[in-house]
Amino acid sequence: MSTEETPAPRSLAEALRARDDASLAALLRSRPDLITPVPTDLTQLATRAGTRASVVRALERLDRFTLQTAQALAVAPDPASYDVLLALLAGDDADPGVTAALPRAVGVLREQALVWGGTDRLRLVRTARELLAPSPQHPSATGLGPTVAEATAGMSPGRVQEIVAAAGLTSTHDAVSAVASLTALFTDRKRMAALLEGASPDSLDVLRRLVWGPPYGQVTAAPAVHLRWLLDRGLLLPTTPGTVVLPREVALHLRGGRAHRTTEPLPPGIEPVATHRPQVVDSAAAGQAYTALATVEELLKDWDEGGPVVLRAGGLSVRDLKRTAAALDVSEPVAAFWVELAYVAGLLASDGEADERYAATPAYDEWLEWPAARRWARLAEAWLTMTRTPGVIGGRDAKDRTLSTLGPGLDRSAAPEVRHRVLALLAALPEGTAPTVDSVLARLHWERPTRGPQQDREGDEDLRTRLARWTLSEAESLGVTGRGALSSQGRALLGAPAAPAKTAEPTGPGDKLPVHHHTNHTHHTDHAHHTHPAHPVPEPLSPPEQAVASAAAARLLAPLLPEPLDHVLLQADLTAVAPGPLERPLADVLGVLADVESKGGATVYRFTPGSVRRALDAGRSASDLHDFLAAHSRTPVPQPLAYLIDDVARRHGHLRIGAASAYVRCDDDAVLSEILADKRSANLRLRRLAPTVLAAQADPSALLEGLRGMGFAPAAESAEGDVLITRAHAHRTPARTAPDPVPDGPPAPDATLLSAAIRAIRAGDLASTAPRRPTETPAVDGDLPRTGPAETLATMQAAVMTGEAVWIGYVNAEGAASQRVIAPIRVEGGFVTAYDHTADEVRTYPLHRITGVAELADDQP
Repeated sequence: MSTEETPAPRSLAEALRARDDASLAALLRSRPDLITPVPTDLTQLATRAGTRASVVRALERLDRFTLQTAQALAVAPDPASYDVLLALLAGDDADPGVTAALPRAVGVLREQALVWGGTDRLRLVRTARELLAPSPQHPSATGLGPTVAEATAGMSPGRVQEIVAAAGLTSTHDAVSAVASLTALFTDRKRMAALLEGASPDSLDVLRRLVWGPPYGQVTAAPAVHLRWLLDRGLLLPTTPGTVVLPREVALHLRGGRAHRTTEPLPPGIEPVATHRPQVVDSAAAGQAYTALATVEELLKDWDEGGPVVLRAGGLSVRDLKRTAAALDVSEPVAAFWVELAYVAGLLASDGEADERYAATPAYDEWLEWPAARRWARLAEAWLTMTRTPGVIGGRDAKDRTLSTLGPGLDRSAAPEVRHRVLALLAALPEGTAPTVDSVLARLHWERPTRGPQQDREGDEDLRTRLARWTLSEAESLGVTGRGALSSQGRALLGAPAAPAKTAEPTGPGDKLPVHHHTNHTHHTDHAHHTHPAHPVPEPLSPPEQAVASAAAARLLAPLLPEPLDHVLLQADLTAVAPGPLERPLADVLGVLADVESKGGATVYRFTPGSVRRALDAGRSASDLHDFLAAHSRTPVPQPLAYLIDDVARRHGHLRIGAASAYVRCDDDAVLSEILADKRSANLRLRRLAPTVLAAQADPSALLEGLRGMGFAPAAESAEGDVLITRAHAHRTPARTAPDPVPDGPPAPDATLLSAAIRAIRAGDLASTAPRRPTETPAVDGDLPRTGPAETLATMQAAVMTGEAVWIGYVNAEGAASQRVIAPIRVEGGFVTAYDHTADEVRTYPLHRITGVAELADDQP
């Protein structure tokens, strides 16, 4: 590593000042919280980069080896040279993998302003060192303890001299030099090895138990001989009564110079579990996509006349979720996923009425009119970016309240990033390759080793691990993946480039090509251990880019989805078979005329007296039903079905029910006598008013249901005596917007914002660091210049004539103070018009808001 030719920076601000615009842009892109809001100058940027919240956020986004590099710097001398850092990570055996990977890790830390200084004086920012350095309250991930100097800070000088003498060193005149002498002994490999040759096996066993951490142990007031030997020579040092610690220098000697027990410079490979033909993957994914659309449609159709009641605390009750799961014929967690996805896609919401219920939104009706592929793309895009996490439903929040479907507290800001990263890892594999779940989880844990909040843990798995598992499952259910491999439409949804040309023979069950079983899986090894794929990994897309990618995914999916059919196959057992998806008008009418008996590749409908009566109640006549079936059946209408329709139609409306409380009338008094004689009518409390009229104390709807349960086919009538036609009235919410994702910190800045921010920061830095001519009342560093109104006006007028730039203090209308470098152009009417070097544009300032003005030094341009 070559040393830098420029003078070594004395602070992080100076290091940032030496960067070019591209380097500053990389910093702000990797740490977007630093420009929210835009700093006034580079000193403020450096201060903000060193705040605890910002440093914690940056450390949480480091991969395992880069974080290990930062942890090694935290236990190294401050400052440390690159060679010292390399020795801590590579150890005495100089691990070549670490040697090759360290420049990248140091580069990342430099880019993110976590490390600054030359290669001979690397410094970890103070806040990061405080967070990562070992302490009794916060042990380091390295397992190292304090240095000899830190551990002996409270020790008496006499005791320090005793340790020095017992270690075979020459006594010194002061404790500082004694500690330095002891440190030099512990860091000298040869002398340290000679010292340990005199240790007993029991003493060495104690050191072995402490060497990899935790470095603290308990001793009694009268320690055993083997412990006393270690304490006398400083190989163990007391911290508090009864507690001893293994000094850092001793541990590093015993570890062979390594700061970590296991250093991981390279990410673990993604291992394939099976390889399918791409056509098989796409077909399987398309089948899942079709099922996803059918499930969402069935969900919202079930809630068409008004869905479940909204809980007072928000969300869906457990009972309603169970009922929805039963209606969809799926498990409750799966039902919760589809409900949340429809909500995030803007297809359902609460209606906001007094008895608040969930219902479909007007956007659902518009969505139904779209082509199937476009409808799928809308769901997939909503899923990719949603922060609501159905997987946590049923868990407990920070206040120990149960998390419910559609309720509050389900947002997890990390979800979109994890979801995208999992799919990006799948996109990096050869086309048709399905990875093992464990290898995907291991890779994600290497990329982000820091664990999340405790309330988001379940067992030994942190939130990111659980999010990754849910992503793989949900992607399969949605049709983004097929048989575990990323589909073509899933790749397009990510905006990923075409898959690598490398293909493997199909190894997954169900592929049409022969399956080859291997006992030796070396044919996967090359791919599994690629650290950096030859093709680029897709980055998260902006909303306009995502819309383009979603449209491309829809175009790829469209040819794979089955075309809607305009016919069914009627069978003699009173069933109809739909061999594929039906056109919407046909499906709507058939859904009223028959009940769905089974679903799958083909849907089976069953005709029953109740379903035929439902169609008649909706206003259709028997002849209408005969014509409809004849027009849409590829087989003749079976005689049993024709008889069923005619029989129900003949009896339909023979009895009429109106409101008295309720009454029954019929032209055939024998039918009414039959009803009265039936014991099942007792609950209806009927009595005869006339030969053809019965009165009931039940309401009309209860009377209708009761008589239908007795095998009759009554029809409701209006006050005028006309038959009431009962059609299902779709209940819709007012116009609703889909819920916005809850971002994980500020969004990544685009190129335009970065350019403007860097320009403003540099201009502000120029204003704050520009040399100024001394004045009679010099300003303290950081203060605004102060001059009287007359002097301010005279200086401005002089600057207009000479064309020189001046330094001003300015307070805007909101009371915010700033300092600027301006070149006055014109002064009139109480305003000064000037070219503002800070804003890089011409601006006009009221003179009464200028706190003061000062001339710049002569050597300033």
